[in-house]
Amino acid sequence: MSDRVGPMEDSQEIEEQVQEEVISDNGTEKKQETRDEMLSRHRKEISQLRKKEIEMKKAAARGSKAEQKAKKKQVEDEVTRLSANLKEKHAKELAELGYSSGGNGNEKGNLDSLIKAIAGVSVANQPDRARVSKAQQKRDRRAQQEAEREQRIQAEQSDTISDRTIENEKLEKKLKPLGLTVCEIKPDGHCLYRAVEDQLALLSGGRSPHTYQELREMAAAYMRKHSAEFLPFFLSENLIEDDSDETLAEKFENYCKEVESTALWGGQLELGALTHCLKKHIMIFSGSFPDVEMGKEYKSAATTASSSSSIMLSYHKHAFGLGEHYNSVVPA
Repeated sequence: MSDRVGPMEDSQEIEEQVQEEVISDNGTEKKQETRDEMLSRHRKEISQLRKKEIEMKKAAARGSKAEQKAKKKQVEDEVTRLSANLKEKHAKELAELGYSSGGNGNEKGNLDSLIKAIAGVSVANQPDRARVSKAQQKRDRRAQQEAEREQRIQAEQSDTISDRTIENEKLEKKLKPLGLTVCEIKPDGHCLYRAVEDQLALLSGGRSPHTYQELREMAAAYMRKHSAEFLPFFLSENLIEDDSDETLAEKFENYCKEVESTALWGGQLELGALTHCLKKHIMIFSGSFPDVEMGKEYKSAATTASSSSSIMLSYHKHAFGLGEHYNSVVPA
């Protein structure tokens, strides 16, 4: 059963909230409200109703066009009913203080002006209906904009899911004939190192000889020691900010510090270091790009994919909409 609250349930919630507040006020204060206190409460209740109106219209903007049309009419009717009930309630409460709509010319008789003041409408000689209409139009536009924004977000999420599905299907077609499958790795910024750790554990038949944190430190240390080999790739991948006053060596050192001490996402630069640190052939499968091999000099001869001593990873561009992600590839 859906947890989504419909317009009718929203309206019931509004009335219950107002009633609870009135009961609470009556229970805690025996003395009668002053006019200013009552007007302040009335303004608050009107503001709450307007906020709920926007929420109800946003909820009604979901679904098919036919559903939206039906919900919109339901919301409009419900808002009209709630507004009328609230106005009647406010008029009754003001009447108990001695105000009436009889219009005897004094302050006590100027109920219409008070009600307009509560709603935030000017009581000067200006077209009140036009002002109310403009305010309503503004609220409608805001609700529509919010609804359209949510629809765009949902559409983008649908596109992401679709891209992910396509990517995974292509990857599965590559791996299945090889007797391989994907082992999901936590997407926390350490995914590349966790995936390598998982592979090392698989190859050793037990625990990995290195934790993901140790792999980070190993990659950073290797890049520092062989900086001349990595600086061209470091520059080409735009891993630095051009407006910095630091020297290239300082920028590279700071990057290495991030690699070893933060959750900075790893990529081919770090994999290039790890393949030499571990002296392992690394194979990266992808459903979106051609497969990549690194450290071919460490590749064992006469081995099949399912019995390889290589580190096998999968690269995902559309996994979570957060950027690149790596998983471990294991025998199916």
